[in-house]
Amino acid sequence: MGQRRFAAAGSADFHTIWTLAWPQILMMFLTFLIGFVDVYVGGRLDRETQAVIGILSQAMFFFQVLASAVANGAVAAVSQSEGAGRHLRANRYVWLCLLLGVTASVGILALGLAGRELFLFLLRVPEPMVPMARYFLTVFLWLLPIQSFFLIANALFRAKRLVLVPLYAWGLAAALNAVGDFGFGLGAFGLPRYGAAGVAWSTFFSVTAGMAFNLLALLRGGMLRRRELPPWRWIRCGAGYLIRVAWPSGLMQIVWHTGYLVLFAVTGSLPTGSVDALAGMAAGMRVESILFLPPTAFNFTAQILVGNLLGAGRPREAKRIGYRIMALGVVSVTLVGLALWPFLPDAAAILSPEVGVQAQAVSYLRYNVLAIPFTVSGLILIGALNGAGATLYTMCVIGSSIWFVRLPLAWYLGHTLLGRAEGVWLSMFCSQAVQALLCLGVYQFARWSRFGMGGAPQPRT
Repeated sequence: MGQRRFAAAGSADFHTIWTLAWPQILMMFLTFLIGFVDVYVGGRLDRETQAVIGILSQAMFFFQVLASAVANGAVAAVSQSEGAGRHLRANRYVWLCLLLGVTASVGILALGLAGRELFLFLLRVPEPMVPMARYFLTVFLWLLPIQSFFLIANALFRAKRLVLVPLYAWGLAAALNAVGDFGFGLGAFGLPRYGAAGVAWSTFFSVTAGMAFNLLALLRGGMLRRRELPPWRWIRCGAGYLIRVAWPSGLMQIVWHTGYLVLFAVTGSLPTGSVDALAGMAAGMRVESILFLPPTAFNFTAQILVGNLLGAGRPREAKRIGYRIMALGVVSVTLVGLALWPFLPDAAAILSPEVGVQAQAVSYLRYNVLAIPFTVSGLILIGALNGAGATLYTMCVIGSSIWFVRLPLAWYLGHTLLGRAEGVWLSMFCSQAVQALLCLGVYQFARWSRFGMGGAPQPRT
């Protein structure tokens, strides 16, 4: 029955792709909504709270690198195991991924609590904001093991094509977070007003509720049976493939986030208009993040289907489905970008009343909307390669496009040739084009299917 279920993936049409993609598009929107509501309510309290939430929300990505890396490894291992009809092996990987992710996050929690002051110092948090930043950081650190379980469980459900479960979990978390932020943060709905503390703990308990929902779904779905808990001899073999996929993924995210930090530094040190450029970049990224929710969902869909087909021993069809998802994603998001183009000034005006900031935001958005075919195609092919376990390729592609193209070009164009923010935006366009071409070259010509589980020593089930 398992083989027949995944044999259908070989003839996956656009209806199959869309069936997997639309719940994940909504899921990405709900993820965005949680952060947006936190920042919005923080701004209604005071600018210090809003600034602290914004800074720490971005900074916490570094603490979540290991969980995100394990999640990528989970999708590759479980989707390929399911595609091969090896359901016992898939469920043992469920256990292994959750255990590794949560254990690693507990270690990061301990280190984070011990190094809070150093971390806040490195973030250059202004002195009057340090007490509030310390409070938020403490709450977010205690949330790490819970959030790790939540994120990895969502990836495991996606790998098994149970894409509605993460959607329901994020829906629950988003609803509780909104009620908590407005209620306990601002005193709405007749609830007691706790200000910034109410916002922090609303995030904590809403994510905890989502994690509890996932845990119940795992138990009811038979994915955490005690008899399928992997023995030590199985772990010694099975963990090898998981680590092989996870470590380049984790390093890639570090490279990605540090690259953005350096790009902010390059923008902030421009010879002219640096303040407007930074504010315009921040505003533009808010609009851009909404635009790129669907491509991220297509990225997840490519991981699932390519992993299934590669696990079933059908690499040619795996490559074909990646191109099919890429075509659907590029066409649909390009059309959305074209529809949005005339309204970019209006979007910028909503996010900032300053004329200079609006001009920079519009300039930023125009370059990035023009880059949509490159950005979307690269993102989806990266998802396909991740589903195959070829995260080493994606790390090299992303790392080289950011550090060897985007950042040097941003410095040269922004500080020397043009001397203004438009040079930075142009460097982003060029790096996205290079990244897409590199992804296309790797996907078409490299033997990325060898990174699948068929090419690695396999644990016996």
